[in-house]
Amino acid sequence: MANNIENALYIVATPIGNLDDITFRAIDVLKGVDVIASEDTRNTSVLLEKYDIKTKLISYHKFSENQRTELFLDYLKEGKSVALVSDAGTPLISDPGNILVDNVYKNGFRIIPVAGASAPIVLLSATSRVDEDFKFIGFISRSENQIEETIIKNKYENLIFYESPNRLSDTLSVIAKVDSDKIVTVGRELTKKFEEIKKDNIKNIIEYYKTHTLKGEIAVLLHKSEAKEEIDIKDKIKKLQKLNLKDKEISSIVSTLFEVNKNDVYKMCIEMKK
Repeated sequence: MANNIENALYIVATPIGNLDDITFRAIDVLKGVDVIASEDTRNTSVLLEKYDIKTKLISYHKFSENQRTELFLDYLKEGKSVALVSDAGTPLISDPGNILVDNVYKNGFRIIPVAGASAPIVLLSATSRVDEDFKFIGFISRSENQIEETIIKNKYENLIFYESPNRLSDTLSVIAKVDSDKIVTVGRELTKKFEEIKKDNIKNIIEYYKTHTLKGEIAVLLHKSEAKEEIDIKDKIKKLQKLNLKDKEISSIVSTLFEVNKNDVYKMCIEMKK
């Protein structure tokens, strides 16, 4: 075992695109550990070759987590060191590793994070927003109903998710039905040669990608909507419900008087009856 490398599991962040985005510490760790657990050995091999890292690679992905976890625990029990890397970015952030980390903790070995790139943080650093709060949900659902529920539930959050290029336009169209005023930042191919970061109203973003190429890795930030005194709106709904007005009538009245989304008010009416 190399000097300064402990008998531990190292969680090593690797570049999300540009191979120069790696820390000196990460290189030292990858050179010094006894074995590297890699989500995709082909991608990791490219990185290791660039930095002349000769450490043994063993594949570790979502289909082999249970089997390989025992193998890496054996390495640690023998007093050796293991580094975990994902396909790109920081392990365990929408990537395999949770089972391994959980078992390593339970067996009393140390977990040492080696900080580096992560697509959600990279995107946040490149766009202005109302405040620092944000919520990351990994890949967004493919179900239209679930997408709508997610957007309604997180209307007042800075919400970050991953999406594939062939689904982005459809997903944004579903979101636009729920909130046509939503401000969106799309980060495509972050840190790579054809990197593109686009911030605009969701309708303009949808139009833009009708005539522009959509390829590569995509991260999306839905900027939080400004609160419209939701408690006060609910109070107005309650008063109108006492007049036995229909939900559609209430949503039309409230949306007109208080400049809130009619669909949001309608869903609020339904929820308040439960």
